[in-house]
Amino acid sequence: MNLNVPITVSELSRRIKDTIEAGFGDVWVVGEITNLRIPSSGHVYFTLKDKDAQIRAVFFRSGSRFLKFRPADGLEVIVRGHLSVYETRGEYQIIVEYMEPKGVGALQMAFLQMREKLEKEGLFDPAHKRRLPLYPKRVGVVTSPTGAAIRDILKVLKRRAPGVQVLLAPASVQGEAAPAEIVSAIADLNRIGGLDVIIAGRGGGSMEDLAAFNTEAVARAIYGSSIPVISAVGHEVDFTIADFVADLRAPTPSAAAEVVAGSEEEIFKAITSLSARLLTSVRHAVRYARGRLEAEGRALVDPRKAIHERFLRLDDKARRLTLGMDYGMRARRQGLVQCAVRLAALEPLAPLARGFAIARGLPGLDVIKDISEVEVGDPLRIQLKVGELDCRVEGKRGSE
Repeated sequence: MNLNVPITVSELSRRIKDTIEAGFGDVWVVGEITNLRIPSSGHVYFTLKDKDAQIRAVFFRSGSRFLKFRPADGLEVIVRGHLSVYETRGEYQIIVEYMEPKGVGALQMAFLQMREKLEKEGLFDPAHKRRLPLYPKRVGVVTSPTGAAIRDILKVLKRRAPGVQVLLAPASVQGEAAPAEIVSAIADLNRIGGLDVIIAGRGGGSMEDLAAFNTEAVARAIYGSSIPVISAVGHEVDFTIADFVADLRAPTPSAAAEVVAGSEEEIFKAITSLSARLLTSVRHAVRYARGRLEAEGRALVDPRKAIHERFLRLDDKARRLTLGMDYGMRARRQGLVQCAVRLAALEPLAPLARGFAIARGLPGLDVIKDISEVEVGDPLRIQLKVGELDCRVEGKRGSE
């Protein structure tokens, strides 16, 4: 390559692109996602960085749509791809062909992200979960028609509750088509109706095998079912998303069958226990009624005895009422006497009864209180206890 001959910018960019792309094959890179952008095209654009450097990256929709988790800023990932140069801006970048979270598998990351999302929406709320019928008559099953799960369920029901009817809604429980088929099977059973409960599940397997029961579509189908759903996925991890959403979680399909069908032996025991309790209650009621009848019969032997007892009660109440009235009257009488005494003491004419008299001047009849109020010869009217006297002042003696 002769660099002494001037070339265009485009030619230089093309040569750099050819050199970089030819010099690097597939590369594995570890870094933290930043500047994440996912436009309507579905392509995933981001920057991959560590503490000292960064590189642009793009994951085209043709590959990114198969991601098992949601990329997010701050998430540390491992990517595989090849280097390329975007000639228009003269920038090099990595074209991503595979990506997984560092330190945790993509399926586990997808599980955690989906669980967080649906929990925030309230799909796991215990208030939404319904109680299962005690003795269901018709049970719907969503599982593979050739798997061990349906055989285990039928075996348990045949042994414990042979009268229960089973309606199988076949569905794949593994692979890319499984989520859609499970959703369709649950919808079919709801559309048919007349079922008491639905068991949805499969036998055990790896997390990849159970991926269908960790999908959002299956979770929402279980949540939207008008028939109670038992999740019965035998698996190595503690729970699937279906377990969180279902009305009840059973660890295996066999356990789910045992839950929905009480055995005939248990039913017989329950009936026997209820019969014994009923018999005991009837005996207590008869014994109580007999005692009442005997007591009333004894009272009816001599009806005069009951009448006399009632007379005695009436006399006793009358006596207590009379005593109560006497106590009240005595208190009121004493109060009236005391009031009369106080009123008598305040009576202005009471001293006349003891020989005193009231002198009044004429003609206004004003009460004379001092000798200075009259002169010798003035006429007076003297009020006694009985009657009045007309007099004239003949002389004055006193303070003057």
